[in-house]
Amino acid sequence: MDPAQDHPDNPFGMDEDCQNCPGLCGERTNVVHGYGDVGADFLFVGGHPGPGADRTGVPFTGDDAGRRLQRTLGELGFATSPPDANRPVLDGAYLTYLTRCRHPDRDPTDEEVTTCDPYLTADLRMINPEIIVPIGTLALRGVAVEHTTRDPADLDARDLHATTVRGRGFELVPMMALDEQTDADTAAFVDHVAESVLGRDYRQTKGRSGARD
Repeated sequence: MDPAQDHPDNPFGMDEDCQNCPGLCGERTNVVHGYGDVGADFLFVGGHPGPGADRTGVPFTGDDAGRRLQRTLGELGFATSPPDANRPVLDGAYLTYLTRCRHPDRDPTDEEVTTCDPYLTADLRMINPEIIVPIGTLALRGVAVEHTTRDPADLDARDLHATTVRGRGFELVPMMALDEQTDADTAAFVDHVAESVLGRDYRQTKGRSGARD
């Protein structure tokens, strides 16, 4: 049986009671580890759980931002469940975060991102995706540190939304923050992925065709 279908949430058995970040442990409801298809070509990574994911324990669920991403996944053929599903049915996509715990009043600190990095590194090594979709500038800069040659401080998800960026071993397709997107922004992302990523054999042209340095 495909383990992604048997145990799609936290399929790699990561620590569900992580105590590594004192400033987050007492504020979170759930540690939100990765979820989805462990054989995915596309890995979607946000900066930190939203309020819905903190409540449900499943990435990108339970709030308006999650519903927007799930609609996007459905339009791209990665989800067959409705956009408000608390346990989406995914095929070809895996969902995760830079940091696995939510603070209700602030973004994670640089130290917290660094502390949580082994979890994301484990996701990437075990999924080995072809495409990384960083959602929001925090996620884009976090991924860029290890996986591009560019200065992360120069990268902005709004500027690079719905483009392809050359990475080290991956292609990055940045998406602006979900709660900042208009319907036109979402449609532009869907069109770019459908036409410029899924519309070619990205597994053969990774890091070349149409990619930006």
